[in-house]
Amino acid sequence: AAVLADGVTVIDSAACEPEVIDLCDFLTGMGAKISGAGSPTLRITGVKRLHGAEHTVIPDRIEAATYAIAAAATNGEVTLKRCRPDHLHAVIDKLREAGVTAEHRGRQLWIKRGRRLKSVDVTTQPYSGFPTDVQAQLMALMTQAPGISVITERIFEARFAHAAELARLGANIAIEGSSAIVKGGTKLSGAPVMASDLRASAALVIAGLCASGKTQVNRIYHLDRGYEKLDQKLTRLGARVERVQE
Repeated sequence: AAVLADGVTVIDSAACEPEVIDLCDFLTGMGAKISGAGSPTLRITGVKRLHGAEHTVIPDRIEAATYAIAAAATNGEVTLKRCRPDHLHAVIDKLREAGVTAEHRGRQLWIKRGRRLKSVDVTTQPYSGFPTDVQAQLMALMTQAPGISVITERIFEARFAHAAELARLGANIAIEGSSAIVKGGTKLSGAPVMASDLRASAALVIAGLCASGKTQVNRIYHLDRGYEKLDQKLTRLGARVERVQE
């Protein structure tokens, strides 16, 4: 809105995520005047009009993180092509701490589970800290890691609805204030579960891949908001996933 407004607009406490920088780059390519992209303060000088431009949108770092965690949770191996490992430092650091091999190969990221997963603690933070949108997926991973993990949510209040659904599969998770305490290494068993939001649904799919028997994830319209053909991509990786109509 500000790029076509009269005068100068200053946005304070702006998000610093790569997606904001990408949007600023796109608008700048169309003739907008924006400074401070990637910082907490954006300064936009309005212009009369924008013109056409060609722009390639950056890869989805949360989607990449989800596949990386799925591979780690299922003792698998996957190469993520055309991703941006430089946007995933916090996630990659935690995966390595958990005993997962994660190697940069240009615009690719190679993920392979180590011999034994390790429990890790994590606190969600604004970028470039650990993203809240990967918190649920990491919780699913930690159900497979022997030991105690403490996952603390500092971005959104009460973003732990998935914990109760993971418990339906056999996970041992206790909520204490803004933290979830996960006792990992428990065997998961398939069960019907309900997705409460986008990332919770991805976490339940990951847990279902780890569980014995059949897991049915309901309300997957949440999932489809943030993942394109997740079931088909997982199937190509060897997972047994089927989308069914009720």
